[in-house]
Amino acid sequence: MDGRDIALIAAGVIGSGVAVVHGVLMQRLMVEPFVQMASGDKRVLAPVRRLVPILLHLSTVSWFFGGFALIAAALWFDHSARVATALCVGGLYLYGALGNLWGTRGRHPGWALYALAVGLIAFGV
Repeated sequence: MDGRDIALIAAGVIGSGVAVVHGVLMQRLMVEPFVQMASGDKRVLAPVRRLVPILLHLSTVSWFFGGFALIAAALWFDHSARVATALCVGGLYLYGALGNLWGTRGRHPGWALYALAVGLIAFGV
């Protein structure tokens, strides 16, 4: 195991860890208020009430499993599979970092952690 493997593993641990915190905050601050609001509003159809919480957690799930994919890439994948995994997960993390930076105007640590993970991914490949 060399420095590039360690960088990919670190990026995966950061990504999955941030995803867990993101999921908890998303549930508490967005999903639960939406469910309460939507349950009292008859204009919000039942399929929408079921789909919105799932869609709000889509980024959480993709970031979480992306972290595991990076760890697997560092431990078991050949070079071309590592590059493909790094591009896919790095794109997800970059989108999350930029969206978080823009959406919170830089007042949330998630953007910095995902930016760090993107840097580690770039180094690891």
